[in-house]
Amino acid sequence: MYRHAMLGPDSHTLVTTGTGYGTALACRRLRDPSLVTSIDIDPYLVTAATERLDAIGLHPRTAACDITTNLPGEFDRIVSTVSVRPLPASWLHGLRPGGRLVTTIAGTGLLLVADKADDGTANGYITADQASFMRTRHGDDYDTASPPPSVWDAADGDGDTVTTSRYPLLDVQNTWDIRSMLELQAPGIEHRFHRSTDGPRTAWMAHPDGSWARAAAPDRRTSPLVHQGGPRRLWDTLETIRDRLNRTGQLPVHGAQATITPDGQTTLRRGRWSATL
Repeated sequence: MYRHAMLGPDSHTLVTTGTGYGTALACRRLRDPSLVTSIDIDPYLVTAATERLDAIGLHPRTAACDITTNLPGEFDRIVSTVSVRPLPASWLHGLRPGGRLVTTIAGTGLLLVADKADDGTANGYITADQASFMRTRHGDDYDTASPPPSVWDAADGDGDTVTTSRYPLLDVQNTWDIRSMLELQAPGIEHRFHRSTDGPRTAWMAHPDGSWARAAAPDRRTSPLVHQGGPRRLWDTLETIRDRLNRTGQLPVHGAQATITPDGQTTLRRGRWSATL
């Protein structure tokens, strides 16, 4: 991510703290720790990381604050090892014209690089490299919605729709492009996958809106039987993505161009495909 950020010798750089390891790398790379500002929403992490950095002779600026709100200054580079969706408007405000931001999109493996223009917008692309980080949080816990237990209970039932999939069963969580594409089209789906020692396997999908899908197959080669329920057909969305992959040999998420408005709205576009975050 620092290579994509193209840190220059005078780049005032904002990074996220975590353990402090990434902050230490930025300090070594820039050779002047005063150019580095490291923030985290967790005061304990900031204190612990500051002590570790002090112990190895590095003294960047550190602060406990929410990276999705007002930033503590203006910067030439923002490198976030927490994932966001949407892109915080504060980043566009706190990034100097000509500056660059590097981050990941929440729920995906997509690494976004963008440069700020003089008019307050930013333009960039999704890299060929892949990365995935925890989502930002705004307090003691994450504010993302999860499917309630009733949806998972329903996912073990018969459902409104029963079909046979065109493809062998896939553990979506352990893919990169397909998982990323699905998250862009239908954000918020949670996945579960069970593989028995004797061959049978089952995949579940559930969404906070009450949609769910369950697919089961006797082995890894047989097309699974799919049950779906709720307001949307989640497995159909997944199959459409796999259709595209089989038809074109690739998915448009990597290499997509990114356009970001001053309020953080991000549009990804490649060919005829587009998605707005």
